Amino acid sequence: MSRPHTASGLPAAPRGRTASGTAAPLSLRVLRHGGYEALAMLRNGEQLVLAIVLPLLALVALVLTPLLDAYGPSRIDVAAPGVLALCTMSTAFTGQGIATGFDRRYGVLRFLSTTPLGRSGLILGKAVAVAAVLAVQLVVIGGAALLLGWSPRPEGILPAALLLLVGSAAFTSLGLLVAGTLRPEATLAVTNLVWILLAAAGGVIIPATGLPAAVEPFVSILPSSALGDGLRNALVDGALDPLACLVLLAWATLAGLAAIRWFKWS
Repeated sequence: MSRPHTASGLPAAPRGRTASGTAAPLSLRVLRHGGYEALAMLRNGEQLVLAIVLPLLALVALVLTPLLDAYGPSRIDVAAPGVLALCTMSTAFTGQGIATGFDRRYGVLRFLSTTPLGRSGLILGKAVAVAAVLAVQLVVIGGAALLLGWSPRPEGILPAALLLLVGSAAFTSLGLLVAGTLRPEATLAVTNLVWILLAAAGGVIIPATGLPAAVEPFVSILPSSALGDGLRNALVDGALDPLACLVLLAWATLAGLAAIRWFKWS
């Protein structure tokens, strides 16, 4: 992902100072950087395909084919939560992992960590960017699902929002862990491969209970399965799945601690 550069050749960063020359409050610095990261992701063609085009195609394909007929009251009611989980994976894990990996290679992370934004502000800004892009995805994918006849349970909206929040934290932590420990080319390959595998057999689209009995116990503890099944329980049945929340919290905690321990800034 390309970044604007200054005359000295260093990558330009969002401004972290006020007009008076003093450092802006941390919250403002984080919001500015989050907005910058979100726009960079949405302007990148590859990221846009991954974040919007592929989930839309998946949603339409799942509605037109009988793949999900055995898993819920209607195809769209089962497909929409799964595709929303897929969106979270694409943005928080694959998109953020690839962007961070190449920022690390070109010295952007090292440069920004020396600005008033700091390392903690940089990470928080990335979290804000993920939330902003995910909000765009929810509007686009959710709107398309409504046009296709989706009718989510109103009482499940808040549980679904909680699951999306915890799920995005888990997948962002995993994406940063991969990006901070592997070379950019390896990060690109690993994040895309994992996204494909989880989308196909990670409990995101097809519930873990619909997979072969031999793999169901392993798939059910994956963050992809927890997010997919949790969103289906919330938006189809109107109930919060506490086990799904615990699984996602565990992944977010473990991946976050691992990223703190092994993340390399350059």
